Amino acid sequence: MEFKNHDLVPHQEFEGLLYEEKPLAQEPSLHTVWITLNNPRQLNSYTTDMVKGVILGMRRASQDRACVAVVFTGAGDRAFCTGGNTAEYAEYYAGRPEEYSAYMRLFNDMVSAILMCDKPVICRVNGMRIGGGQEIGMACDFTVAQDMALFGQAGPRHGSAPDGGSTDFLPLFVGIE
Repeated sequence: MEFKNHDLVPHQEFEGLLYEEKPLAQEPSLHTVWITLNNPRQLNSYTTDMVKGVILGMRRASQDRACVAVVFTGAGDRAFCTGGNTAEYAEYYAGRPEEYSAYMRLFNDMVSAILMCDKPVICRVNGMRIGGGQEIGMACDFTVAQDMALFGQAGPRHGSAPDGGSTDFLPLFVGIE
């Protein structure tokens, strides 16, 4: 029986993002999908294109009948993700509130895509998971971290609200006491 393709758009590559299928050792017809933020020189801070890629990657993995889980990680060993790319903010979004509002909508769509992924999403953390990186990491189902991983929320220190839902997620992970 042939199945319909339910992807919204044909697969495409996004600069700064890797999408890989890795077969299972015991069952080669099945695989995990690895979505990697690939901007290690800037601590895997995400650009607008990377955000779009994560949204489409999570959607694609959800529709993939052979995918058993998604591993969401960052390239290198210094950071999973340190949030939005401040260079892009300064170059493009500064002084353009309507554009920044559209970007924040896209960021929230990325958080929703992670939350709504039909496969278990495992956040693999090497190094830092800070700011928006913390928010997208908390949207995952599980986190596996190296011993020296560092977690934190930088936004309030810089006048930025945690728009990705970390204030909603944190009590669920830490407890409500």
